[in-house]
Formats: sequence, structure tokens, C-alpha cells
Amino acid sequence: MSHHHSDTYRTPQAKPAARSLPRRDMRDAGGGPVAPPADPLARQAPELAQRYELLQHLGVSTTANEDFDDLARDMAERAGFLYGFVNLFLEEQTFVGLHQPPVDSGFVIVGRTMSRDHGWCPEVMARRKALPLHDVHASPRFSGNAVVDAVGIRSYFGAPLIHDSGTVLGTVCVIDPDKRSLAEARRLRDIVINVGAQVMDHIARAPVR
Repeated sequence: MSHHHSDTYRTPQAKPAARSLPRRDMRDAGGGPVAPPADPLARQAPELAQRYELLQHLGVSTTANEDFDDLARDMAERAGFLYGFVNLFLEEQTFVGLHQPPVDSGFVIVGRTMSRDHGWCPEVMARRKALPLHDVHASPRFSGNAVVDAVGIRSYFGAPLIHDSGTVLGTVCVIDPDKRSLAEARRLRDIVINVGAQVMDHIARAPVR
């Protein structure tokens, strides 16, 4: 894929700070028990507490994970997308698996966390099924989004991570600055659904606490 040189795709150093995605390190201790958040707003969300409890029971770390990074890379490469994510919905969207372009590529470099209301993964969480957006600007509902401005995204394909108990733990998704043809949508949707199943298989094999 050729590199873009418009303002939208400047290197992160050249972009205004306000348009960059958060780059904070993940705050949970690596591999340790996951403590429910102390934030009072989070306590008002029973599904978040349930998610933390289930992740702790399953022995799933909420820090960056090489296996999840590999799955994110495989998903992005199979789809032909620049970015791939394995995303747990905690106090923030937390990318335990991440694939993105090299730092010197000229594309935006994202961090491991993002606000819970940014992007299209919140929609996937709510609908509990895959969301294929071959061109985010084709739908007014999905074109207005902080990620569109921050990263210049034109296509998004995401699928939920649903545990056998019915709890939605997060999502897998791929994003790219180029739109895709509608004819490709089914194949790309199937790729993210398949990798979502692989993530859940990996979680199921983790040593239960």
C-alpha cells in the first residue's frame, strides 16, 4: 500500500497533540489478578464489573500479550489492513493485541488504550454481532467519529468476543485509511469473526484461577 502524504496521514510527531490517540501505558500489573476499577462511574456499570470478574476467573491478563499481538497481526495481514486489534472493554478500550504500521511509515501510531466511546467497537459491543463498514463515509451514522479524524480511517470490520456465559469481553477489529469494495465485505467480515473465535479459544485455554 502506498504511503499517503496528506495532512491526515502525517507522522504522529507532526500531528497536533489533540488529534493523537491516547498513548498511556496499560496500568494493570502484568499477569496479576485483575482488580475491579475503583471509579464510581465504573461501579455503576454492572456489565463492566462482570467483565472484570470473568477475566480474573479465566486468568486473562489485561496487559499487552504476544499471542494476542500475533492474532492481531494475522488478522490484519489476512484482511490487507494496516491496523489490527484485540480489544478488551475495561475502564478504557484496552488493546491487549495490536498490529500497526512501523513507526517510520508515516502513518499514525496508536497507543494501547482508547476512550470507551471512540471508534466503532462500542457499536459492536452493543449489537453483539459483527459490524462491516467497507466505507465509513457511506453511512452518516458511522462517519462522524473521533477515530476518523485522528487516524483518517475509511474502513472498519469488527466482531465481538462473547464468552459462553453470554458476557461480551471486547472485540477484534481491523481498520484502514483506504475504503474497501462492497464485494469484499463478506470475506473481510468472516476474517474478523474467525479470528474472534481464535481469541476466545485462546482465552478458554488460559489457566483458570
